Amino acid sequence: MSKKFQLDKANAKLMGVCSGIANWSEIDVTMIRILWVLAVLLGFGSPILIYILIGLIAD
Repeated sequence: MSKKFQLDKANAKLMGVCSGIANWSEIDVTMIRILWVLAVLLGFGSPILIYILIGLIAD
């Protein structure tokens, strides 16, 4: 059975994107947040823009 991605606003720091990804992928939320910060600092793509888009589009 596939899981549906949804924001986790109960455990959110900003919009609940990282905690939603952690719930969906069954990875610790701290690891997701560390990876996101590293992506922002190293400049892979546009992580801030992607984060905002996911936060606005996801339910």
